[in-house]
Amino acid sequence: MVLIPTLPGARMSQRTVLITGGAGYIGSHCAQTLQAAGIETVVYDDLSTGYRAAVDCEFVEGDIRDRDKLTKVLRSRPFDGVLHFAAKLLVGESVTHPLRYYDTNVAGTTSLLQAMKAADVGVLVFSSTCAIYGNPDYLPLDEDHPTRPVSPYGVSKLMVEQILDACREREDFKITSLRYFNAAGADPTGKLGESHDPETHLIPLALNAAKRGDSLRVFGRDYPTPDGTCVRDYIHVSDLAEAHRAAIETMWAGAPGRAYNCGTGKGASVLEVLDAVERVTGLPLKRIDASRRDGDPAGLYAKADRLRADLNWTPKYEEIDAIVETAWQWAQAPRY
Repeated sequence: MVLIPTLPGARMSQRTVLITGGAGYIGSHCAQTLQAAGIETVVYDDLSTGYRAAVDCEFVEGDIRDRDKLTKVLRSRPFDGVLHFAAKLLVGESVTHPLRYYDTNVAGTTSLLQAMKAADVGVLVFSSTCAIYGNPDYLPLDEDHPTRPVSPYGVSKLMVEQILDACREREDFKITSLRYFNAAGADPTGKLGESHDPETHLIPLALNAAKRGDSLRVFGRDYPTPDGTCVRDYIHVSDLAEAHRAAIETMWAGAPGRAYNCGTGKGASVLEVLDAVERVTGLPLKRIDASRRDGDPAGLYAKADRLRADLNWTPKYEEIDAIVETAWQWAQAPRY
């Protein structure tokens, strides 16, 4: 357990954070959470996948690979840290166009690190992924599980983590990497939500199918799981945002930072998610059986004990119905 001089949940005053990719799904929720905690936020985003309407603070449009612009922004005031979300995220696209992923995810992050170094900003929270583990040897997955990513997307995130480890050890940075499992849900006030194009996440796909009366494909019914469908760990986006707040405040309190799994530690199968969608919406959801997708492991869920202990973090949304409920509120009246 990391020993820190103050509780990570304590409000910090007069802090300012740059959020790269802060117009995206998770980044915008994190910006809102930090602002509610009294932390000034500035969002830097190229709007290639994010939405200007999701940003309710100072906004700078820019590419993460533009080191000169990043340096200028970071020198514009005394920033206390960076939350780094700007990245390409589609696994399938990464297989087809791996160079795009290494350029944006890896080269973009080194550009950011150089700008931070030039501006003397030494605290970073990195948006990582459980995709760095690849197919699991055991479950639940802990942070010591071997890392064998099976897609260029996962490889790019692992490469960044290795770069960040070296910067923590040799370049005087404090860095925490948060390895997400399945981010889901929406801001319960309805202000922010999930609007991807194309949409690839199960819960919004299922909600939209139920709303429109469409059918949803279930990829694989013969996995070695209780109901034969894949099991995943769904973490509510607001809980994920709280983990980011706790991570940066812990480093401000003196911790060097480390890697953490971000999940609830509970798995929900595809069929359990679809059943939850029917319960929450009150609508039938037609299902079509389809063959397995290449690379889909039967189960992926976290052992998140380190996150709970070190950062004093506890998820508020642990049941799949509660997560789906917030996503359904958004799906009925999305703002963007």
